[in-house]
Amino acid sequence: MPLSQPQQTIVDSPQRFKVVVAGRRFGKTHLAIRQLAYYSRNPNQEVWYVAPTYRQAKMITWKKLKSRLLDLRWAKKINESELSILLKNNSTISLKGADNYDSLRGIGLDYLVIDEFADINPEAWYETLRPTLSDKQGHALFIGTPKGYNGLGYELYNLAEQYPEEWARFSYRTIDGGNVSDAEIEAARRSLDERTFRQEYEASFETFTGRVFYAFDRAYNLKAFTDTLPREIHIGIDFNVDPMSAVVGIKLNQNEFHIIDEIRIFGSNTDELVQEIRTRYIDKSIVSYPDPAGSQRKTSASGRTDHTILRMANFRVLAPSSHNSIRDGVNAVNSKLRSSNGITSLFIDPKCKYLIESLEKQTYKENTNVPDKSHGYDHLTDALRYMIDWLYPIRQAVKPLPIKTWGHKIRNNH
Repeated sequence: MPLSQPQQTIVDSPQRFKVVVAGRRFGKTHLAIRQLAYYSRNPNQEVWYVAPTYRQAKMITWKKLKSRLLDLRWAKKINESELSILLKNNSTISLKGADNYDSLRGIGLDYLVIDEFADINPEAWYETLRPTLSDKQGHALFIGTPKGYNGLGYELYNLAEQYPEEWARFSYRTIDGGNVSDAEIEAARRSLDERTFRQEYEASFETFTGRVFYAFDRAYNLKAFTDTLPREIHIGIDFNVDPMSAVVGIKLNQNEFHIIDEIRIFGSNTDELVQEIRTRYIDKSIVSYPDPAGSQRKTSASGRTDHTILRMANFRVLAPSSHNSIRDGVNAVNSKLRSSNGITSLFIDPKCKYLIESLEKQTYKENTNVPDKSHGYDHLTDALRYMIDWLYPIRQAVKPLPIKTWGHKIRNNH
């Protein structure tokens, strides 16, 4: 697949370090793979792709990178366990995770791609990855969506102003990539809250000061539940001893969801939470959305995990194998509370007073995009976030246009 004009503009810029912030589905992965291949075309090159975690590197890029190099007939040996590919010219392309960045020391690199760089610990760049480029004067491409005005992302983006001879920066919206139709982007605008839409699809740096769940408004979101309970009840769960927390909801229709109850039990455990749920909702079919860590956390003398306890109570358990991005979950909740075009699709019964208080009072830590957990407002909101992020994830808000086939020619430029 040929490069789009914005991608070609990035490739053609002469600077050593290039920082690209772009909306979702812009084509960042396609650009990254193209550049990995380009910089490995000469013999004996060491080229890396680094994602925030090793798992992300494998999920996002590995399959596509292998396909690309096999199409070009460049691959000599593929190492599945180490996520590395030795080329016929003795260059190597490797995928790495920045979650264990101390293990990345000591290698001299010719080229480096850092994906979702705003999610990477600044020490990973400054103390580990930046030195790998020094002896070979290696180049680097930073790609990702903006994550607020604090942290590594915004800092690197602004280096182009201070050092324009070495650093270049680029900002493109989702629509600029040509991979998503106008109609799908408008569908995303309708379903997402205004700030989330600007950040995720217009590549806008948004402030993270103040309330985490800023879209919550009593005037729009409070609504008493007075109908008959349906057969199926949905429960988000945050495992804690003080307090064990859960929020209870029902689906009103395909898009609307109503929180009808909250559960807080101090000095408790998962068995007692299950008993309380069964007492309140006799003969109901329970679908639970627990903290993913509960698949490992053991709270009983017999060694059962939290998730096992739920399953033994005949609860259906829906949870990812590891934690999703907190940012994505928060955005999902805000988008349901109030979309950018004023649609409310998440309602909360006024009797859920602690959840309401938490939605109104949980804030970000000063000068960060990290929710403050020091005041106890995170327990019920985390339970809500696990459930909404599973049921209405913003990661699937936009469908890409049909995928084009890869080309085989790599232009002789950067």
